[in-house]
Amino acid sequence: MLTIALSKGRILEQTLPLLKKAGLEIADKELNSRKLILDTNFDDIKVIVIRATDVPVFVQHGAADMGIAGKDVLLEHGANGLFELLDLGIAKCKLMVAASDKKQLKQDTLKIATKYVHSAKQYFEAKNQQIEIIKLYGAMELAPVVGLAHCIVDLVDTGNTLKANGLVPLEHIKDISSRLVVNTASFKTKNTQIKSWVSNIEKNL
Repeated sequence: MLTIALSKGRILEQTLPLLKKAGLEIADKELNSRKLILDTNFDDIKVIVIRATDVPVFVQHGAADMGIAGKDVLLEHGANGLFELLDLGIAKCKLMVAASDKKQLKQDTLKIATKYVHSAKQYFEAKNQQIEIIKLYGAMELAPVVGLAHCIVDLVDTGNTLKANGLVPLEHIKDISSRLVVNTASFKTKNTQIKSWVSNIEKNL
């Protein structure tokens, strides 16, 4: 049995057509059901659809053999216990530093609002900049507006939300896209099956 963990939301919408091209299909009745483990058109392949941040955790601990998650999530997780096999080139965006203007970044101690704590620390430490991280899970753009932070580190797609809140993307940290990852133990014990599916997906990228 092969179990694949998929991220909810935008990534799932872009993943399903990719899997279908590779020959793996999940019926609408499965996707729309309240079931936690979904059947596919293969008896030996099951799918779980979970929060993006949980995908690498499930894969790391072997609750899923493979998973699809954004590079941003993998960077925060640290990717222990899993291999990153493929860049799927879907759900593309950029991890950026954004503020009202460049002057906001010139602080003795820069206050940063973000949920990407590891990536933000790594980026600013490389610049030898003193920082204070304020961890938020949403409404990031609000933090500079109300004086909670000087800037934010967040994913930027169109930039419309930033613009609507008087912020501009100023520094590029990393290009983000969704990646196919595999549990290190599963890669050894189910190598033939996993490699076959990876090859099928790769052909259709």
